[in-house]
Amino acid sequence: MDNLSFFTPEERKDFFCKYKLLLRSMDSFVRKDDISKIRRIMATVFMQECYGRDKNGINGLLRNMDTALIAINEIGLKRTAVLGLILYRPVFKNLISLREIEQIFDADVALIISRLIKTSDLYSRNTAINSENFHLLLLSFSEDVRVILLMIADRLCMLRYGKRLINENDLLKLAVEASFLYAPLSHRLGLYKVKSEMEDLSLKYTDRKMFDFIKSKLNETKRSRDAYIAEFIAPVKAKIEATGLKFEIKGRIKSIHSIWNKLKKQKVEFEGIYDLFAIRVVIDTPPEKEHAVCWQVYSIITDMYQPNPNRLKDWLSIPKTNGYESLHITVMGAQNKWVEVQIRSKRMDEIAEKGLAAHWKYKGLKAENGIDEFMNNVREVLESKDSSSADLMQDMKLDLYAHEIYVFTPQGELMKLAKGATVLDFAFSIHSKLGSKCVSARVNGKNVPIKHTLKNGDQVEVITSSSQKPKRDWLTFVTTSKARVKIKQTLREEAAKSAEFSKELLQRRFKNRKIEIEESTLMRMIKKMGFKTVTDFYIEIAEDKLDINVVLEEYIALAKKEKEPAEHTELRSAENYDTTTEVEEISSRQDVLMIDKDLTGIEYKLAKCCAPIYGDEVFGFVSTQGIKIHRMDCPNAQQMMSRFGYRIIKAKWSGKSGMGYLVHLRVVGRDDISIVTNITSVISKENGITLRSFNIDSIDGLFQGTFAVLLRDTNSLAMLSKKIRAVKGVKSVERVKA
Repeated sequence: MDNLSFFTPEERKDFFCKYKLLLRSMDSFVRKDDISKIRRIMATVFMQECYGRDKNGINGLLRNMDTALIAINEIGLKRTAVLGLILYRPVFKNLISLREIEQIFDADVALIISRLIKTSDLYSRNTAINSENFHLLLLSFSEDVRVILLMIADRLCMLRYGKRLINENDLLKLAVEASFLYAPLSHRLGLYKVKSEMEDLSLKYTDRKMFDFIKSKLNETKRSRDAYIAEFIAPVKAKIEATGLKFEIKGRIKSIHSIWNKLKKQKVEFEGIYDLFAIRVVIDTPPEKEHAVCWQVYSIITDMYQPNPNRLKDWLSIPKTNGYESLHITVMGAQNKWVEVQIRSKRMDEIAEKGLAAHWKYKGLKAENGIDEFMNNVREVLESKDSSSADLMQDMKLDLYAHEIYVFTPQGELMKLAKGATVLDFAFSIHSKLGSKCVSARVNGKNVPIKHTLKNGDQVEVITSSSQKPKRDWLTFVTTSKARVKIKQTLREEAAKSAEFSKELLQRRFKNRKIEIEESTLMRMIKKMGFKTVTDFYIEIAEDKLDINVVLEEYIALAKKEKEPAEHTELRSAENYDTTTEVEEISSRQDVLMIDKDLTGIEYKLAKCCAPIYGDEVFGFVSTQGIKIHRMDCPNAQQMMSRFGYRIIKAKWSGKSGMGYLVHLRVVGRDDISIVTNITSVISKENGITLRSFNIDSIDGLFQGTFAVLLRDTNSLAMLSKKIRAVKGVKSVERVKA
């Protein structure tokens, strides 16, 4: 590699540093002549511009090396996967063939490169997770788990490059894709460290304001938190040392994304989160003594601090399906603070850090069975070819993040299910036919309905009926992807049969009345009647919700109207044509927003689903009704970005506020006759803010009111929310959908 002219001086220095590090990292697993073979190939392809810069100016060779270092040092991948990653680009650029790779190295290296190329081909179509190609993407993953691990390494590398991505839309798409697909996959494969970093970086790029807020809060409390951790650890350390065990004890701060989730779910202020950190005890002990030693340490800690029995998590006796093993307890520390303590062996800790790949180091353990089971589930979900990509990802995500319960068949066989799984989920997990015919079950000897939620240790016997068929309401309570996919598949098949029957019936009725069906007129009539699809129209006829005689009359009336000559209308010049639009929806001040490449004067609508106001972080979505502006934290944002990334355009406020925006605030507080008066008084005193309407409710001594206010921007909203929170008796104030 003599010609390094395409490096900047900084990149040249970086290259040599990483090259040495990569060689050292590979030294433990490559074969004797692997490095010399790689050097010969690289020297040949390097001169043929194999490693050019991408559209963001990122050097291809450095990206390849950074990804390889992540794959080795943070995920634990070995020879075949790493060689495949390093040699993938020369093969992709047709500078060397797969056959040559097989001859120089071996068939396994050639195979993993071919699978990487297949996955890369999907990405090159720019449809990774936003179209039907998502099926193919997951299928290529499920063929070889190493492909998932390499893609995770590449996505993490790109997230770390974040600031280097010139195009903001590319960065946004990368962040959403990582949180939507790769972080859940990392979690499922036991890569907790990688998963946490991916989630944090995704939050940083999608909601920078919230990311910076949590980060600054953590920095503010760091000194007192560190002091508390040291105070908690000291006596525990002394007690364990007295037993003669080899161990390490340290404090771990929860990830920013994890804290953000708690703020959202618990609807509390930052100060209201008590478990910002966890203490981890890692014991160096032989595998045969691990469980006994972990419980010994548990006994030491619970003798010193009061444990919370409801928060004991025993993943020693029954590890998670991704192989995670640990003992989690929550104890009451000084100052009446709850503290989570994780107890595990050194082997368990390595598996928790490097996930699946670490299991290959420890042969004969339970972990890979769980991963194989997960991969089989992926393949089963993919069998439903007609599932939409959004439904498929939602179903997959439910399984990816699910906690597990363990239940038994009548024969005593252990079954693993997602936490919250029902009798129906259990039936479908055994066989789709059993699920389709399930009418109830006996759980621990007692009769229960199909929607009964199962608990750890339940013994379940399914009861079936030959007349039973899947129903649409089943989708409201099943939790596993297998059950959801099979139910949807059966419902679609039934709907198709019903629609076909209704279509034949309608054609016979038309024939009896000697009416020739005009397909275009029929389609217009169906649309006019308010049906979204033709199938919905025919299903309503099949279910006797729509009278065929009414359909005939509607069709005859429409056909007659269309044949009548159009009334004479006065010709008008397009120059004088004008139309009115809804004031609330279409902006009358196009210069308030700059769309795409800082363009102003473009007509847009403010989306009703999230009601953005001046100052919100926003993006544009090109819909069939024109450009709609959504907040970055819109509940529909993730789905739009993942499914329709090509329709997303950049949008930002121009600095010219002035128009009013309608915002709805939900206020919860203590039920008091004066609370409404005090809140409305605060609103009326604020300059530039108008109270449009409000409604209140009171249940069990708790007041809840929704106030619609007209205001200028997010600064006005923040100031108003702060003042309402200060009203005596108010517990929370949040912005809600109308």
